[in-house]
Amino acid sequence: QVQVVESGGGLVQPGGSLTLSCVVSGFTFRDLAMSWFRQVSGKDRELVAGLSIRGDRTTYADFVKGRFTISRDNVKNTAYLQMSNLKPEDAAVYYCKATWGTEYWWGQGTQVTVTS
Repeated sequence: QVQVVESGGGLVQPGGSLTLSCVVSGFTFRDLAMSWFRQVSGKDRELVAGLSIRGDRTTYADFVKGRFTISRDNVKNTAYLQMSNLKPEDAAVYYCKATWGTEYWWGQGTQVTVTS
């Protein structure tokens, strides 16, 4: 059974930073492509960042380029999303997605709130 567990969300002021973590168990982590999405209530879930299996290719949504960084640690079975210069519009539930071919698994999400 594959489990995807996010952590690291919280309350931060505009301009602040947070790092989200995503731990995967039940599958060979190094064989998974990892990505982060976010969702605001009433809106569709949107891609924030993606990272290839080998970690050599990244994809970022335009609205986070230069501010967010996705990375992975295959020893710790963990993907990260480093977020800096956070804006109020970054507030959302952030979800981690693990993908293997056509199969994928979601985490339960972690709330990020950006407010002064």
